[in-house]
Amino acid sequence: MNIKIYPLLFLFLASFSLSAQQISKEEMLFLTPEWEGERYDDGRPKVPDDIIERMKEVTHEEAWAVMKNAGYLYQYAEGWELINPDSVLVGRAVTATFMPGRPDIHDAIDERGKAEGKRGQNSWPIDVLIQGDVYVADQFGIHVDGPTIGDNVGNAIYARSGNGIVYDGALRDITGLKEIGGFTSFFTSYHPSHHNQRGNLNTMLIGINKPTKIRQVTVMAGDVVLGRDGGVSFIPPHLAEKVVVTSEIVRLRDMFGHQRIREGVYTAGQIDTRWEEEIEKDFSQWLNDHIDELPVPKEQIQEILKNRTW
Repeated sequence: MNIKIYPLLFLFLASFSLSAQQISKEEMLFLTPEWEGERYDDGRPKVPDDIIERMKEVTHEEAWAVMKNAGYLYQYAEGWELINPDSVLVGRAVTATFMPGRPDIHDAIDERGKAEGKRGQNSWPIDVLIQGDVYVADQFGIHVDGPTIGDNVGNAIYARSGNGIVYDGALRDITGLKEIGGFTSFFTSYHPSHHNQRGNLNTMLIGINKPTKIRQVTVMAGDVVLGRDGGVSFIPPHLAEKVVVTSEIVRLRDMFGHQRIREGVYTAGQIDTRWEEEIEKDFSQWLNDHIDELPVPKEQIQEILKNRTW
């Protein structure tokens, strides 16, 4: 074989090593080096189900404080339209990145997808979803002739993930989407048009599970999505457990402090400042006395007590 064709052969094989724009496992591992836990087959970090469930009680303030202290300053995005605004959206991110359509690039991507038996670029990221995932898409805020999600795609997302979406772009079929009971979602706008309106290729998919931009946040596949109270936090997987544990400690201290203030045992000034040794000892005893009643797993309270000096 002529050695000059090897580079072409490498490029050919590399183009098919990805599944329709999806990041490779090697690149996923490279971009998530601080995650030391379990991973999916494609390399995406798999934050444990227990942490995902406990994350539902975390507030943005608690998550923000932990991430800020770790140097992650831009992990919160606000200013959304909502479906099911009183519910909490939590799950592992599957990311999709779209860009304005350009016929030559769009057609090349489309041909690669067709060679893999795929049609309709807007549905490719949905094929990656599993239960508990959150579909996070950068649709670059496009409004007119921009929506890639209507009630059909929305039902497909919910069937695969049991979850909603974070979508920086316009949705269509909003009435139908609101009929999907658990489809708690954050999106930029609503418009009745379609991304392929009048035959124009207004958007094209350039990446699945690659780093993507949602407002001012860089989001990576496997991040834990926390959507509540009108905003969305994107928590790097290696910080998820710390966020949850910190939130639980804050919650318990607040419960104890509020109770003791109502009982007249301590003043608000004593609780609002750094606690004296007497209060810390009282808190430890309170945890022991109420360990089976508190809204935090018993095992976690035991771990907190084990690490306390009072």
